[in-house]
Amino acid sequence: MTDKPAGLTVVGVGADGWPGLSGTATAALTSAEVIFGSSRQLTLLPSAVTAERVPWPSPLVPALPGLLDAHRGRHLAVLASGDPMFHGIGTTLVRLLGAAAVRVLPHPSSVSLAAARLGWPLPEVDVLSLVTAPVEELHPLIHPHRKILVLSAGAHTPAAVAALLTSRGYGDSSVSVLSQLGGPAEQIRTGRAAELDAGDIDPLNVIAVVCSGGSEPRPLVPGLPDDVYESDGQLTKREVRAVTLAILGPQPGELLWDVGAGSGSIAIEWMRAHRDCRAIAVESDPVRAGRIRRNAGALGVPKLTVVEGRAPAALDGLAGPDVVFVGGGVTREGVVEAAWAALPSGGRLVANAVTLESEAALAARYAELGGEMTRIAVNRASPIGGFTGWRAMMPVTIWSVSKP
Repeated sequence: MTDKPAGLTVVGVGADGWPGLSGTATAALTSAEVIFGSSRQLTLLPSAVTAERVPWPSPLVPALPGLLDAHRGRHLAVLASGDPMFHGIGTTLVRLLGAAAVRVLPHPSSVSLAAARLGWPLPEVDVLSLVTAPVEELHPLIHPHRKILVLSAGAHTPAAVAALLTSRGYGDSSVSVLSQLGGPAEQIRTGRAAELDAGDIDPLNVIAVVCSGGSEPRPLVPGLPDDVYESDGQLTKREVRAVTLAILGPQPGELLWDVGAGSGSIAIEWMRAHRDCRAIAVESDPVRAGRIRRNAGALGVPKLTVVEGRAPAALDGLAGPDVVFVGGGVTREGVVEAAWAALPSGGRLVANAVTLESEAALAARYAELGGEMTRIAVNRASPIGGFTGWRAMMPVTIWSVSKP
């Protein structure tokens, strides 16, 4: 855009519409020359508001710069649901125009209203927006007796949430669908996840979940049980995975390349460490690549990017990593070199080896670049006749180094 708007105010509005707005909010809308919003929101405005009303196009975000540019120099207002800075259009506009150019007048969010109706202390509640995210992102939040508030994408979301809970063994969880919160048609419907009546649900709803005891707990720390992964055996085992993730050290917002991803366990547990952790899994076998995608969805990180191809060529053009893990291809010419070259200063490289040849390759890199070398030997108890003995797994050598 060539010029910023003369004034842009984002007004949060609830299901109670115009009567629920503050005097400051109604004044901002009354004085606006153009008001953007969804068709439903625009119908909430009284006839006394004479501004030009512009419904949002779909898709919205790509069209925003052009829409604002077309009305530059005019006083603009934007209608948003609830709190515009809580998974709302306000965050997008601030990112586009800068905080100084956007005035935000929030309304209580649907999450705040839901917590008030249920008597739930918000600091004790996990919140997830499924407005633009797949329902599989609910997986990491499901733990025995936890409370979850889910922002719904529409009338179909409660049924999807209930089905996912049931599939995880949490069918006894209490699910409440809170519709039209704050408005005259407000309604709360509660039932067990396995028996939820999801018919005739208003699209404007929030879903409240109280998880039952469950039958499949999944720990928050790295080292998920091996059997939660679909695998052909190409899987970093639980104990080694936990140590490897500890050395990788996920930080919010960082991007990991998982090169030679196998079943995708390192990339998946990297992303499970924090909702802002990102990862790209690079795998040359298309069957395994498909398996990674299924594992990512089942374990709650469906946004994992999977690249089918053989490193180092497959690394060309990928978004620059903060951290690289090489779990396969250590001995292949150019793989470690390409990973090292892609890292910024301060970036971290970790590689695992289980064969003599790959261990020798890591030893050579260690001699050249320094860092740390760790060797892990794990033994698991297993039956030996009528007794129990220790069965050794293949030892794993881990090399880690930070780029100066």
